[in-house]
Amino acid sequence: MSTFVHRRRWIRAALIVATVTLLSAGGCAELAQKERELVFRVEPGTASWYSGLPSGVREIEIPVAGKQHMDAWWWPAPDANAPAVLYLHGSRWNLTGQLFRIAQLHDFGFSVLAIDYRGFGKSKGELPSEETVYEDAQAAWKRLSELQPDAARRYIYGHSLGGAVAVDLAHRLAGEDANGLDNPKAAGLIVESSFTTLGDVAEAVVKTRWPIRWLLSQKFDSVEKIAGVHVPVLLVHGTGDRYVPARFSEALYAAASAPKKLLLVEGATHNNSMRRGTDEYRTALSELFGLTLKR
Repeated sequence: MSTFVHRRRWIRAALIVATVTLLSAGGCAELAQKERELVFRVEPGTASWYSGLPSGVREIEIPVAGKQHMDAWWWPAPDANAPAVLYLHGSRWNLTGQLFRIAQLHDFGFSVLAIDYRGFGKSKGELPSEETVYEDAQAAWKRLSELQPDAARRYIYGHSLGGAVAVDLAHRLAGEDANGLDNPKAAGLIVESSFTTLGDVAEAVVKTRWPIRWLLSQKFDSVEKIAGVHVPVLLVHGTGDRYVPARFSEALYAAASAPKKLLLVEGATHNNSMRRGTDEYRTALSELFGLTLKR
């Protein structure tokens, strides 16, 4: 499907979000649910380009919220002491639509734990919400901590909407850490093609005098949280991203605490910064986190 068609659908969805949120200000639960449907845009089934799990990937279940479970993929690196990363995807596509990016992280030398939030893919549950995806990320981090016990080798990665989930997780971990910078529970945070707040994205796409940001029930306020994550932060964005402009990552970079790095991949789109800027990406990971990665 062409980029133009995708963009037109995105704009149409954003317009609907604006209308729905204006109406939902009156407290209609049904319309608030419609907002969540448009934010997460869950595509059922398997992505058309998915051809199966690569050798070495193990499908596991992660318990969350009592008797519920998330579906997850664990892809260990050949080196048992390799750094491990929690992969948090964005809206629309489940894990079957994420494999190309997960594979690149594995090719860099990471062990990768990738999850489908409840309501995505094989993960049972109702329509996701900001609250439930945050809960899911925390449950997944607990599992990653078991798979890689060394906190100095554990990283968080989030793409697009998943970037906001990643920022929230890093912020929560910093808040739980009694020793602050001396004993971080994560070694670093990687945020790709993400945004400052959901309201900022909506206002960037929908030109209206209505105060959309104040009416959205789903906030995803990364710019408020990112200064408090207290771990090195790598922000990556393609300069050709037509869905989420690169200026949002520039704003997150300005708000983040050092050490931090901003990588703008020239000409990359919303989904291909890692592929188009592979060497730059690897160099940034090495320089900021001190990792020795595969080439």
